[in-house]
Amino acid sequence: MKVARTALPEVLLISPNVFGDERGFFFESWNQRAFAAAGLDAIFVQDNHSRSVRSVLRGLHYQIEHAQGKLVRVCAGEVLDVAVDIRRSSPTFGRSMSVTLSAQNRQMLWIPPGFAHGFLVLSDAAEFLYKTTDYWYAEHERTLLWNDPALGIDWPLEGPPVLAAKDAAGRPLALADVYP
Repeated sequence: MKVARTALPEVLLISPNVFGDERGFFFESWNQRAFAAAGLDAIFVQDNHSRSVRSVLRGLHYQIEHAQGKLVRVCAGEVLDVAVDIRRSSPTFGRSMSVTLSAQNRQMLWIPPGFAHGFLVLSDAAEFLYKTTDYWYAEHERTLLWNDPALGIDWPLEGPPVLAAKDAAGRPLALADVYP
């Protein structure tokens, strides 16, 4: 497994060792020992699986209490995955990074607690899997406005994105609840 730091040094891009032959492929998507040795010593409590169609934009989500670390990957299709540092005391506060995750590249992204997260579906459909380090609490969920100019996220849109009401009503960074 290869682990690379991104433009936000605590957000890690993980490329697993994939073993393939004419029958298909195999890789470990989670191995506590191997990931801990690579610097990702997380304990996960919940797995989530979503399916979305082209141009669906989900996010940018976070929980102001019970902050979640997320290990994300795509098992079908392709997405642009985005993380935003929303820790006011961080030298990278307000900065974002993005990477294309797909079933073909099999890469994963570690997004630690303290970051907002979202993705845009680039393929006809995408299935998105992610592990979280804390449970989901509706009362603590917050949404950062996906198109806040202060974030400077370059979403490769082919038209208006398909948004949930909560995502359309996200708050700009300047008005958002953030971490200390």
